[in-house]
Amino acid sequence: MGKKIKKEVEPPPKDVFDPLIIESKKAATVVLMLHSPEEEILAKACEAIYKFALKGEENKTTLLELGAVEPLTKLLTHEDKIVRRNATMIFGILASNNDVKKLLRELDVMNSVIAQLAPEEEVVIHEFASLCLANMSAEYTGKVQIFEHGGLEPLIRLLSSPDPDVKKNSMECIYNLVQDFQCRTTLQELNAIPPILDLLKSEYPIIQLLALKTLGVITNDKESRTMLRDHQGLDHLIKILETKELNDLHIEALAVIANCLEDMDTIVQIQQTGGLKKLLSFAENSTIPDIQKNAAKAITKAAYDPENRKLLHEQEVEKCLVALLGSENDGTKIAASQAISAMCENSGSKDFFNNQGIPQLIQLLKSDNEELREAAALALANLTTCNPANASAAAEADGIDPLINVLSSKRDGAIANAATVLTNMAMQEPLRQNIQNHGIMHAIISPLHSANTAVQSKAALTVASTACDVEARTELRNSGGLEPLVELLRSKNDEVRKHASWAVMVCAGDELTANELCRLGALDVLEAVNLSGSRKNKFSEAAYNKLLNNNLSLKYSQTGYLSSSNIINDGFYDYGRINPGTKLLPLKELCLQEPSDLRAILLINSKSDVSPPSSMEDKSDAGYGRSISSSSSLRRSSKDKTNAGFGSPTEDKSEAASGRNTVLSKSATKEKGGRKGRGKKEEEKVKEEDEVMAVPKFVGEGSSDKEWRPPSDPDFSMYVYEVTKSILPITSIKEQIEVLAKYVAEKMGGKIPKEKLPDFSWELHISELKFQLKSNVIPIGHVRKGIFYHRALLFKALADRIGIGCSLVRGEYGRAWNEVKLLNESQKGVIGSLPPPELYVVDLMFHPGGLMKLRSREADLYRFL
Repeated sequence: MGKKIKKEVEPPPKDVFDPLIIESKKAATVVLMLHSPEEEILAKACEAIYKFALKGEENKTTLLELGAVEPLTKLLTHEDKIVRRNATMIFGILASNNDVKKLLRELDVMNSVIAQLAPEEEVVIHEFASLCLANMSAEYTGKVQIFEHGGLEPLIRLLSSPDPDVKKNSMECIYNLVQDFQCRTTLQELNAIPPILDLLKSEYPIIQLLALKTLGVITNDKESRTMLRDHQGLDHLIKILETKELNDLHIEALAVIANCLEDMDTIVQIQQTGGLKKLLSFAENSTIPDIQKNAAKAITKAAYDPENRKLLHEQEVEKCLVALLGSENDGTKIAASQAISAMCENSGSKDFFNNQGIPQLIQLLKSDNEELREAAALALANLTTCNPANASAAAEADGIDPLINVLSSKRDGAIANAATVLTNMAMQEPLRQNIQNHGIMHAIISPLHSANTAVQSKAALTVASTACDVEARTELRNSGGLEPLVELLRSKNDEVRKHASWAVMVCAGDELTANELCRLGALDVLEAVNLSGSRKNKFSEAAYNKLLNNNLSLKYSQTGYLSSSNIINDGFYDYGRINPGTKLLPLKELCLQEPSDLRAILLINSKSDVSPPSSMEDKSDAGYGRSISSSSSLRRSSKDKTNAGFGSPTEDKSEAASGRNTVLSKSATKEKGGRKGRGKKEEEKVKEEDEVMAVPKFVGEGSSDKEWRPPSDPDFSMYVYEVTKSILPITSIKEQIEVLAKYVAEKMGGKIPKEKLPDFSWELHISELKFQLKSNVIPIGHVRKGIFYHRALLFKALADRIGIGCSLVRGEYGRAWNEVKLLNESQKGVIGSLPPPELYVVDLMFHPGGLMKLRSREADLYRFL
């Protein structure tokens, strides 16, 4: 036998690396291994990194700092399935870190991650890829990238996956995506409602909850609500509510139902199936505050539609809401109050809450919770609007004090709502007085100073509704409420300006308040507002006119018109026409000016420093016991009008006995004397000289220590006494007008034929008066030669003193006239409804006492004047 030879082992090839088993304890080393071309090393490195990342957020940050993210992104598209799976698992975990998410968005890996959702991939890849997308979708930029790379469709497909984790991750990602409107629209196109509804049957509560939350978002769109209804989604929701074991889902289910109830078709369907009654019973009987709150919110949303309100009223939803007001949870009370506010649009509901609801809401106004007070005040505001019975019920429930207290709330909405309720209550006289007694005028000052336009508007409206008597206006004025009211007139908000103007119009009802408003600049502000075509309103115009009615001098200068209700009192002066925006100087300032070539200013002032004899005062009527005189013009009129009822022999005798015929003005004495022995021209000359000599000095002139008073006018005082004594007793208004017209013409130079009007030297007479008085202001009684506007003013001033209704109208070129309304002779004595009186112009120049009927105003006035 031969000797056995040992077989030699062949050495490995020189170009092959010997296998090396390494045990690494550093993450940095493993991260370096991610660059290996060997699949086995890549798989093991990814597995080690996955386990490391699972341990906590610090490890995720460490991996980010070691630069592991970028090489891992390349492994998402690796050919080896194990490597690809492990890399996907790592990103599912790492994507919960915000810094990692930011880097992933920059590296634009979304397309690679979405590719892992392909149907042929393993379930575990689906799980972690969907988890990564769920984490990425938590931020807006991530949502955009997922949507733009078409991630929504594969996510919807994965809702039918057999793996619950895949379902959960996909549903969570979809929930985040549908926060964006564009994603919701695409979701409808992809028919996602059925698979989402199927998840409501899942045995995992988290999946059910995510599905309900998603439905709660997408059902804000009408199309999604329609799809949900068509797929019997409401039945699923009602079953959840009926299942006590699913009480942790009831809140979200109610939120979805609340959205669905906005549609009439949905509420009809749920009502027909008995679901609506179940819903109301569930809300009323539940012991979970959030469930009750969401149920009330569902009712609120449904009640925005008129037909829905009708159905809810038929189901007696009001009882449920009143019960919810008694909840111990403030959130539930707020939601119930808001639901009542919405239901108030239904008149039947309003009537129901009259006895049940209003007392509870009044109690809620006393809460320390500002939001609750606001919601209760809103409900009361809607309940009392256009409903006097509810306004009375609120007052009977002792609601005035709590409402006034809410005016000092920190929430603007609460203040505005409380002001609205008080305004509604103030529409009734007894309630208004009660509100005033509780100090509303002082309490409303703070809201008037608010910077919130809604509060400003409601507060001004409250002032307009409560400042309806002198006492309330006085309290408002003394409390400093007029200043902020005037400031609100300057507001850029139309509603604020309108209501502030309304309040000013009401406050201008008494002279003191109107004068204070004018002093604060309300008249100037309103004038500027009314000059603006975009800012003015009917209330600003009415407020301006109301203030002008307390400043007739300005009104006549600006508008050229005084109505029969505008009574001229002492202190009135006719400055002449002024343009809008021009300021009218006060009488004192005008009186202290030197005479100029400007138009004379006519003053009305019957207050005289000369007291008449006591015997005369006894005979005169109350308020007219001033300087008196007999008048030849009145005497002649009394002879012409024997049936007029004045100037009787008895009166003449009594006047003679008391010496009244000797108390004559100098002008009247000279007039009589002139007629006896002079020619007409000489008579006029002497008469003018004596008139100028008879003009008294201004009151207070030369004595600066005395308080300034307007110039006295004893002649006008005499006119007032004479017309009061002689014309007032006439029973016929027409005769009163005719006699007064002749009287005025006599005092102003007599009848002037049209052809002799240019020769009537009234300008020289007025200039002499201005020179003698050393002022442009001339008391009307001093004028002996007057034309149209002198006579018209005197006629209006005297007519107002004896109760003859007439207007004063300014024309062009020194023209002015008086208009009166009279019944036609044929209408007198007629029983029953009468046609309106006819309008006449009083002739004071050419045929004093004549009346011309106005048919065509412009044509008739042109012919008349």
